[in-house]
Amino acid sequence: MGVLYIVATPIGNLEDITLRALRILREASLIAAEDTRTTRKLLAHYDIHTPLTSYFEHNKLTKLDYLLGVVREPGRDVAVVSEAGMPGISDPGYELVRAALAAGIKVVPVPGPSAIITALAASGLPTDEFTYVGFLPRKRSERLRHLSAIATARRTLIAFEAPHRLVDSLRDLLAVLGSRRIAVARELTKLHEEIVRGTIEQALAHFEAATPRGELCLVIAGAEEEKATTDIEEVRNQLRKLAEQGLSAKEAAVRVAKATGVSKREVYKIWLDLAADDVDRHGFRKPRRS
Repeated sequence: MGVLYIVATPIGNLEDITLRALRILREASLIAAEDTRTTRKLLAHYDIHTPLTSYFEHNKLTKLDYLLGVVREPGRDVAVVSEAGMPGISDPGYELVRAALAAGIKVVPVPGPSAIITALAASGLPTDEFTYVGFLPRKRSERLRHLSAIATARRTLIAFEAPHRLVDSLRDLLAVLGSRRIAVARELTKLHEEIVRGTIEQALAHFEAATPRGELCLVIAGAEEEKATTDIEEVRNQLRKLAEQGLSAKEAAVRVAKATGVSKREVYKIWLDLAADDVDRHGFRKPRRS
């Protein structure tokens, strides 16, 4: 039995391919390609003559048995490649990997270029945590629902979008997420590479002026932390002033919660902490227990 290789290929610049990937593509018995035209250009550039078969969205299920049959033969390996980047990430490959694993076939990833990671690294936005949300929905109603569902996520968000839908999507991003930082990466690693960084409003103005072309990846700042987690010292200061004025814990909690947006429960907890530390200096009164 052979091996199923999942091979990452360049997202634009043909030089962005690993030596290991080139070796696997040369040694494999068959290459299953999402776009045979794109893959033929890559193979011709590196003088690789491995047989090629199509494996794309509309035949990915009907081709399963054929590809698994090839790998089941002794010493015959199959290399799966997408049009660009890593197969199986918003590209055909996921179903084949699942079927191969279920059949006891060894699956080996050959890492390489990724538009997601490339755009994130160059975006200037936080990289410690991020969420990839795939292609944004085509229909506006579905897109708005999708954006509303992720609006409160504090991780950096990454999405793909088609050029003809970019302006509409930026308008919806602005309507649902508000004014946030964004990086729109276009044609990464290619001759006309462009990364537009700024606010969503600035990106919208830029692309309204001229319809973009090529592959697009959006990197969007996550939601800001709530005031409750960022302005605790201000809450403490206001509580101290109200305590000096003689307000009760309940009265002070209601007033400070309204002024800062911090929940009354959190404000009340901060009052109790301050009461334990500052009762003599600021006149805090611990609430009576009934």
